[in-house]
Amino acid sequence: MKKFEFLEHTADVKFRAFGKNIEEVFSNSALAMKEKIYDEKIKKKAMKKIKVQGKDFESLLYIFLEKFLYLLEGENFIFDKIKKIKIDKEKFKLEAEVSGDKASSYDISNPVKAVTYNEMFVKKEREKWISQVVLDV
Repeated sequence: MKKFEFLEHTADVKFRAFGKNIEEVFSNSALAMKEKIYDEKIKKKAMKKIKVQGKDFESLLYIFLEKFLYLLEGENFIFDKIKKIKIDKEKFKLEAEVSGDKASSYDISNPVKAVTYNEMFVKKEREKWISQVVLDV
């Protein structure tokens, strides 16, 4: 199964991510956004812990992805991989451990201004999870 795909959109970046469970679809959503921001290999590995909470899956995904933009802009941290991720589906809480490096060491090819709620969804279809996100670039 593919992790994500990019879709046609007039000005912004739109993608769908896929996963066999909710954690995998959130991880693959973050990887899709990362690919649009930069595509270099991360050399050094630093770790960060992320804890976020939403009121539903869409707000949780929005806050999760925005956290990566905050880490990039506010803490000079560019993430590479999600090492661990755990989502409490009833309380809409997410905890993750991610690896990355200092952002200033890399060329950011396509800055993302923001994650949007435009056309966003997170849903389960048959035996897989799907998310759709539009990024303001």
